[in-house]
Amino acid sequence: MTDLTAPPVPAAPDTRPTSPFAELLELEQLDENTFRGYCHAGAPMRAFGGHVAAQAIVAAGRTCEDRRPVHSLHGYFLLPGTPTRPIDYVVERVREGVSYTTRRVTAVQKRNEIFSLTVSLKHPEPGADRHREMPPLPGPESLPDAVANAPEEVRRTVALTGGFRDLDVRFVPPGAPGVPPSVPGLLQHFVWMRTASRLPDGDPLLHAGALAYLSDLTLASTAGLDEQPNFFQRTEPPTLLMASLDHAMWFHRPFRADEWLLFAQRSPSSSDGRGLAIGEFYDRDGRLVASAVQEALIRRQD
Repeated sequence: MTDLTAPPVPAAPDTRPTSPFAELLELEQLDENTFRGYCHAGAPMRAFGGHVAAQAIVAAGRTCEDRRPVHSLHGYFLLPGTPTRPIDYVVERVREGVSYTTRRVTAVQKRNEIFSLTVSLKHPEPGADRHREMPPLPGPESLPDAVANAPEEVRRTVALTGGFRDLDVRFVPPGAPGVPPSVPGLLQHFVWMRTASRLPDGDPLLHAGALAYLSDLTLASTAGLDEQPNFFQRTEPPTLLMASLDHAMWFHRPFRADEWLLFAQRSPSSSDGRGLAIGEFYDRDGRLVASAVQEALIRRQD
């Protein structure tokens, strides 16, 4: 169990390579406000939405000369993307404020708008600091690697889509010590996440994009946990059709997406073929570093 009151243990040297994951966020700049990238599949022949969102964030940030950190984003998934074709990210420079900068990004593929994102960036400033405490859950070192130990059916899907290889994911079992008691109508799910390779230093924008990518891995499945287990724990073909409809994030404090983060997720509602999920990211020191909210399409496949 993670003990937040104990003195910190010196971290072992990070010997992971740098950085296959960063390659997922590389974009070609076509002109002052247009960037081009490719996204891997999340399901066969459908681009992974978290990858599209991550590249859109990087495109927005690359148009800010003073490299202000991202503090919030709001996006809508409009059409499924194709992983075999390039995606162009067209950035509109909405606002250039003293403290805040706003960008609107439209992801275009085959002349169709597939994703729309509004990103807000700002200079850091001093202020009151408080946050909700992290649940005292088991640390990632005591949990199995979800990707390496995934069932064969899941590993075949990962190989087929060509993505999700550079991840380190550890699911917290529902009955583990420290898991909050269940509440009627509320689903919850806890998972430790990080990129499996180290990300470059000195570029918070890449870490923001990486965290957006990570946040899209399990939010939709949290909203469908009452009918279908999590993707990496699935042992049978999926029974639900799930797809992200919209996604919002707020970045509260500095973080690294290549260091362990606990993603504490809960889903308070599902109806009308839609499920709502809310997630909070905590670092190993128990600081709340980011929050995410997503609504997902959830339909039973008959």
